[in-house]
Amino acid sequence: MKQLSIIYHSKSGNTRKMAHAVLAGAQLEKEVESHLITAFDANLATLANSDAVIFGTPENFGYMSGALKDFFDRTYDDALSKQIRPAYALFVSAGNDGTNAIRETRRILAGYNMQELAEPIISRKRVTEADEQACKVLGQTIAAGLALGIF
Repeated sequence: MKQLSIIYHSKSGNTRKMAHAVLAGAQLEKEVESHLITAFDANLATLANSDAVIFGTPENFGYMSGALKDFFDRTYDDALSKQIRPAYALFVSAGNDGTNAIRETRRILAGYNMQELAEPIISRKRVTEADEQACKVLGQTIAAGLALGIF
């Protein structure tokens, strides 16, 4: 069975709300096993056991969260040496425009040599129903692609 991990960090709860919406969408695809895990709890095994990962982060000072950066710091070298490269997608809860958080996260993931599967979802200021729906669609789309063998 294909594995989808949703790795996220949330302090205010906005990114958590988005992560749960991504998970709800992913769980609509019964042929894929989906897991929600915080960035502090995720590790190299999380990457190694995932066919795809959807990363979620708040925008902190125009950057990804320290927790997500910590995850990348802890897994980067071993992921490269073991050629662990699941495909990925992103979502951001932004106080500003979220573009710097997306850009810098993409730069790190390019170093992992991971393939981006979808355009990032950015929620600005507060998470709306439309944002949650977009996250649900993102989760379902990635899970469906895994189930069909597209990714």
